[in-house]
Amino acid sequence: DMEEEDPNAECPAKDFQTSAASCPISPSAEVSSSTLVSDSPSDTSVSSQNQLYSASTSRPLLLFFSWLGAQPGGVAKYRDLYLDRGMDVLLVQSSVMHFLWPRWGLKYGLKVLKILEEPQFTDRVVLVHASSIGGFTFTQILTHIVQDPKKHAGLAQRMIGHVYDSLVVGTLEHMAIGIGKTLMPRLECFIKNMAMLYFWLFKTHTADFYETSIQVFHNSPVTAPALFFFSENDAMCNTAVLEKLIDFWRKRGVTVHSRKWKKSIHAAHLRCHPDDYLSTLQHFLNSLPISSCKKTM
Repeated sequence: DMEEEDPNAECPAKDFQTSAASCPISPSAEVSSSTLVSDSPSDTSVSSQNQLYSASTSRPLLLFFSWLGAQPGGVAKYRDLYLDRGMDVLLVQSSVMHFLWPRWGLKYGLKVLKILEEPQFTDRVVLVHASSIGGFTFTQILTHIVQDPKKHAGLAQRMIGHVYDSLVVGTLEHMAIGIGKTLMPRLECFIKNMAMLYFWLFKTHTADFYETSIQVFHNSPVTAPALFFFSENDAMCNTAVLEKLIDFWRKRGVTVHSRKWKKSIHAAHLRCHPDDYLSTLQHFLNSLPISSCKKTM
């Protein structure tokens, strides 16, 4: 499906420095079906909260890789979309250190991967929804699958679809801009310049790892249908590069759906364009080979 553009779509400028944090919370009766995998910069061990409370181990599993600094209220909006469709949700949170020191990100990715290979998950089909830097965290899992396919290929084969919202795509500068806007918006330019200096000083520990991750994502072992949400005015995404990636995946035989807006907010397309976002996501989910997904949002 080719993307459509809405030339009149625009969001309030005052919301630009937030990332869906002002989304209203819709309480779910199935909160017990949602669990958390989180990590702190100083400790790369996965949280002990990695338990799944569910009546059945056959329910589809949604992996939600949240944006950097995601607040519970913002995440709940996405979580409830999938809980309401009969899926269990595993929330995977990232730290900025996973990105700034990719070796920690790889270590964290392996811990998440091992959780997904535990008995309560191994028979489930899996859907991925990654927002912003969450796409980088997911790519660290893909890296382990590529490096040891005999051991980890089962997870890639169980994935029935993947959704990418506001991927950070392009040059190191796009990544640095993302760090500045997320960590300290008021010092955005300074943080961006410091990040660029950091990438240069520690090239073999950062930039070289990023290049490897980009290649892994381009040649992803997951070939299930994909959906991309993005906007032309996103300073953290080079849309030309992203559209080339989409074309490359289609040439590989991957079914790719996409929705592009001229104006929106990074990691907050759902808040900016709720009807459009939900209808696109619903159409995508209903096209997947899973009965419990066929429900109107």
